[in-house]
Amino acid sequence: MSDDRLIVALDVPNALAGLELAGQIGDAVSFYKIGLGMLTGGGLALANELKQDHGKRIFLDMKLFDIGATVENAVRGLAQFDLDFLTVHGDPHVVRAAQEGKGASDMKVLAVTILTSLDRADLDASCIKPGDVQDIVLERAATALSAGADGVIASPHEAALIRALPEAAGKLIVTPGVRPAGADLGDQKRVTTPAQAIAAGADHIVVGRPVWRAENPRAAAQTILAELPSAQALHPNRA
Repeated sequence: MSDDRLIVALDVPNALAGLELAGQIGDAVSFYKIGLGMLTGGGLALANELKQDHGKRIFLDMKLFDIGATVENAVRGLAQFDLDFLTVHGDPHVVRAAQEGKGASDMKVLAVTILTSLDRADLDASCIKPGDVQDIVLERAATALSAGADGVIASPHEAALIRALPEAAGKLIVTPGVRPAGADLGDQKRVTTPAQAIAAGADHIVVGRPVWRAENPRAAAQTILAELPSAQALHPNRA
């Protein structure tokens, strides 16, 4: 089994393309993220096939947000797919509803703080309260964890500060916005390298385009894994 600190985002058009990509990567990667963009392209079927037939761990990145009853019902349905991680927005009522919905499932509910593609200008355009982005991320993380989230999604720039929060004890930190040294930043604005993210306190990093756009996705994934500190014991998974 490969180092599951690396989660590869299958941000491809449909389940067939996702299955082909996972086949190219093979046993180099054991953990995959399936996002909202693939929902209508067979994303849940792909999640089930990768989990049941190939023994992969699955992170379903839906970023659910709605009234409590709707979130609870949605999560209850998704919990039947034996997923490992599921994202919801970090608003307390959403987190509490998601925890009710997952029931006895081992699925981890991860709360989104502030998307890594957003900066202060974006927050202003969305009428989010004034203040430093980092401070808002920390406040949202603490609130979501207090509401029962199993972990948070946050930029690697905030990982160390979140890890230091009392509410973060025993919780997961998963960081998108990670790019290998020299890689194109794409639409991400708050990024670090894989090794920097792990050193900052992240349990898992999420990498998409640098892998699936590579001429050799397996080799690209292996290069990223080689950037991580070699000893798993240096920063063990917390949940």
